[in-house]
Amino acid sequence: MTPSPNDDPKTLVSTAWLAAHLKDPDLRVLDASWFLPDMARDAQAEYAAGHIPGARFFDIDEITDSRSALPHMAPAPEKFISRMRAMGIGDGHQVVVYDALGLFSAARVWWTFRLMGKTDIAVLDGGLPKWRAEGRELEDMPPMVRDRHMTTARQNHLVKDVTQVAHAAKLGEAEIIDARAAARFRGEAPEPRPGLRAGHIPGSKNVPFASLLNADATMKPPAELRAIFEAAHVDLTKPAITSCGSGVTAAVLSLALERIGHRNHALYDGSWAEWGMYDDLAVEKG
Repeated sequence: MTPSPNDDPKTLVSTAWLAAHLKDPDLRVLDASWFLPDMARDAQAEYAAGHIPGARFFDIDEITDSRSALPHMAPAPEKFISRMRAMGIGDGHQVVVYDALGLFSAARVWWTFRLMGKTDIAVLDGGLPKWRAEGRELEDMPPMVRDRHMTTARQNHLVKDVTQVAHAAKLGEAEIIDARAAARFRGEAPEPRPGLRAGHIPGSKNVPFASLLNADATMKPPAELRAIFEAAHVDLTKPAITSCGSGVTAAVLSLALERIGHRNHALYDGSWAEWGMYDDLAVEKG
């Protein structure tokens, strides 16, 4: 298999692209596998059992803002720098991030790097399942790492807090796009986290993240992505705010928006884990 002409080391690369570049001296690979509690899977144990050669494990629940009670909120730049240097990742590296479900949690790490001003990062299209299905090499040894200097420049426009989202919802100045499954968006299915109300942010549109993916968990081509957003009545001429259950799969929407050339997008970091918790925030159903 040869690399695809659609490969873009700033958004999405194929397994063939990664295989061709795996031994590049300035390439770094991250395993960002993360599972919902009801999946009953251990991401770190699975990484230890087998991962793409040279991959480091990026712990979404640890590389976070530990001061927040909300799940895996974006870390402070200082913590991000510390964790990346410990993994031997720094300035000048091209990073490729993947996950064990295909395209699920890896986009969250892509977004986190971009939040820190690092744009030389791509998600592996189809992730570990596609890599495995193609019979490509795996290893079970952690890589040798050397500390590498890293600088960041936090891009505050890429993240929104609850006040900013409430303002946007009230004024209709941005399209709020929810990545959760349709039944959760409509308030017909319970939330996986206890204590949260059911429904969605008033005025938000529903584009389930899975609808943007093919059967093998690769992302659909840009023309199809654009059509899916438009079918959900998303006005792509307006700024976009992506949301989901806890800020993970919202990043799949962010990645898709970037792929179709929509640059004015931000992620609601607290997502439904925050909005669904407060009774003074309005909720819509249906």
